[in-house]
Amino acid sequence: MTLFRKAIPAAALALAVTLSACSGGTGSEPTAVPSAAPTAEPTATPAAQESAGQTTGVLSTFTATDLDGNEVDQSILEGHKLTMVNVWGTFCGPCKQEMPDLAQLHEEYADQGVQIVGLVSDVLTQDGSLDESLVEDARTIAAESGVTYTNLLPSQDLYGILSQIYALPSTFFVDEHGVQVGTLYMGAKDKDGWAAVIDEMLEEVG
Repeated sequence: MTLFRKAIPAAALALAVTLSACSGGTGSEPTAVPSAAPTAEPTATPAAQESAGQTTGVLSTFTATDLDGNEVDQSILEGHKLTMVNVWGTFCGPCKQEMPDLAQLHEEYADQGVQIVGLVSDVLTQDGSLDESLVEDARTIAAESGVTYTNLLPSQDLYGILSQIYALPSTFFVDEHGVQVGTLYMGAKDKDGWAAVIDEMLEEVG
């Protein structure tokens, strides 16, 4: 079974409430969601799950909107050998600390077919609607960090991912078909640390 199994919306809504109640630090350690993660080391996970004889990726099919209200789907992955998905929260100090480095890496690795996509985890209200004040906070954080890459807002298709994120930031990689590459990483890294991981993932996708 893949790490990002399909989850019911109620689980994601409960997570969103918990996320909003947490407070983040300023170091590189992950912020617990909803409780302290057992380890900040990468967690080994299968690259994909087998369903009806076909390989299905964690992001093979999805729809969502970005921070600017634009509709986004799996086509955002096309033409990119590797997409780094960074799950973060507006309350999370380590998330915000690493974002300027991620913004630079997004630009520097573009010619190698790599992109970064953010997923903002804590912008839902208890009833599942978007909290526009938190969405605006996320826009401000991204702009102040120099982020130009797409940041997704939670959607029903992404609840399964969010329901299995226990610390922020959490980061995983997918290929152009949405199939997970490598492992899930919990916690922030500096620019050199993420560059080393990206290089390793590029070798894996070939």
